[in-house]
Amino acid sequence: MSLDNRIKRLKNLIKKNNFDAVTIFSDENRRYLSGFTAQDGNYDESSGFLVITQNDLILATDSRYKLQAQNEAELYSIYCYEKGLAVELPDILKSLSEKPGTVAVEASRITFELYNKIREKIGDKELEVELVSAEDALKYFRIIKDNEEIEAIKASLKIAENAFLQLKPHIHSGMTEREAAWLLERLIRENGADSLSFPVIAASGPNCALPHAIPSDRRFQKHEPLLFDFGAKLNGYCSDISRTLVIGEADAMFKDVYETLFNAQKMAIEAVRPGIKCSDIDKIARYYIDNSKFKGRFGHALGHGVGIAIHEPPRLSRLDDTPLQAGMVVTVEPGIYIPEWGGIRLENMVRVTESGAEVLNTIGYEDYIV
Repeated sequence: MSLDNRIKRLKNLIKKNNFDAVTIFSDENRRYLSGFTAQDGNYDESSGFLVITQNDLILATDSRYKLQAQNEAELYSIYCYEKGLAVELPDILKSLSEKPGTVAVEASRITFELYNKIREKIGDKELEVELVSAEDALKYFRIIKDNEEIEAIKASLKIAENAFLQLKPHIHSGMTEREAAWLLERLIRENGADSLSFPVIAASGPNCALPHAIPSDRRFQKHEPLLFDFGAKLNGYCSDISRTLVIGEADAMFKDVYETLFNAQKMAIEAVRPGIKCSDIDKIARYYIDNSKFKGRFGHALGHGVGIAIHEPPRLSRLDDTPLQAGMVVTVEPGIYIPEWGGIRLENMVRVTESGAEVLNTIGYEDYIV
């Protein structure tokens, strides 16, 4: 989908919600709507923001990104602020072709402090502007991926999978979680990724019972689960994959957990189709696990959307009744976590098609012994 079409969709949202202007602060939506690829360094840092109305397209940034903005955001007028975002936003609003009365703010991506400062500066300029939240209007804006986006996600996933296949021969008893995580990160980079989708999770033994374990100096041992969760980012799009391995022979517990998760995931993926609620997909996997000996051991949601951000709507969760639509890309990642023993998580990426589901992964689960 071209930037023109994305902007047209946003303008339709502006009209539908009776906004006069929308301000975009997240680097994901900023890139999606303008092509400007700069990223925000921290939650309280910004490399720029968009102001969009029916007649105006403005990308405001500072001198560090001015040239980049001019090169990448060809559809936008570039405003280079010198006194700071909040101080000069009122001047940008005053410069619009039509005086804005209601300005929608991407509120979840600015701090409370910044929001208050923006309100203060608007008041200082005596602008009669009402600031409202754009969150409900923008929540599902990127939820449907076009073919170009699907191919970008597939390319990032291929890099992650290739890196993992290259990692496996190096895994051995005595290797630390940190060493494995760093090697996988290096391989992801060497395979062509622009960056990681998120920090690599590499856990072993009891640490695998922590779904978001931080790699430690614990050493891998035979016959215990080794859980890896990782992803590559390429051309702005993320991938997300989890695999669990074992060194040497798997014990009865490992095999039992693994088979339970494999079946739960398979049943959930087979149920994916347009129209079914996200909560119902979660329910299918959760019901299967809770009717095994591992009842209550699957705590987190079944999956989430992936795109420019690693976590996007929809959520395959008991709390999300969003109906699936063709073009959505979600993870399906059931896990079973047992304190003191460990845990296993199996995760694939799935595209919702007109008739069902397409698994985007190219590597399976068959070879989990190293």
